[in-house]
Amino acid sequence: MRTGRLSLAVLGLIALPPAFADKASDGLEFTPAEIAEWPRREFDGDVGYRLIDDDRPAVEAIAEDGATALYHEVDIDVSETPWLEWSWRVDELPQGDASERDKDGDDYGARIYVVQEGFFGKLSARALNYVWSRELEAGTQWPNAFTGRARMISVEQGDERRGEWVTYRRDLREDWQTAFDEAPGTIHGVAIMTDSDNTDSRSVARYGRIRLLSE
Repeated sequence: MRTGRLSLAVLGLIALPPAFADKASDGLEFTPAEIAEWPRREFDGDVGYRLIDDDRPAVEAIAEDGATALYHEVDIDVSETPWLEWSWRVDELPQGDASERDKDGDDYGARIYVVQEGFFGKLSARALNYVWSRELEAGTQWPNAFTGRARMISVEQGDERRGEWVTYRRDLREDWQTAFDEAPGTIHGVAIMTDSDNTDSRSVARYGRIRLLSE
C-alpha cells in the first residue's frame, strides 16, 4: 500500500455509519457469505472479492497491483471474547525484492485486521494485522512501514503451506499487549485484505469464517 494509504486504511475501517455496527457478547461469527457483503474500501487499485464454493464456502480475493479491504464495524469487548479464530488459504503470494518491513514490500497474500478507535476517534486509531508473510517467520512482529499506529504479526511464512487451508486462533489480549504495551479494551472493527500494489505484482487468497470467542 503506497505512502499514506496504510494510515488511511487504519482510519477508514472505523469511519462507518452506526447501521453497520453489531454488538458482540458471548461470541460472534462471520460466515464467508456475510464477509463478502462487508463494505469495500479501495486504497490503491481494486481487488476482486467474490463468494465462491468449490471445496468449501470462501471469499476469494485476487489482487492485481491493487489494495482494497473488506471491513466491518463491530464493538468487541476483548475481555469477554478475547480469542480471534479464522481460516484462510493463500494460492499466490505477492512477489518483490523489497522487505515487508519497507514501504515497497508492504504487500501480503492475506491479512486480517482488528482496529481500535482512540481517544481522538479515527485520528488516533490503531490496528493489529495478522499476515501471511513472504519472508518473516511465524511469530515475528514489527511496525507497519507506513504508520506507527499499526503492528504486523506473521502467522505463516512462505510457500510451504501455500494452497492449503490453515486455521489460526490468537489471543487478542496477549497480542495487543505485546504490540502496544497495554490491554486492548474494546475493538471497533474487523477487516480482511489481500494486496499487491507496492510490489506491482499479484496475490490470490481465500478467506473462510471468522470467529470471536470467549474461550
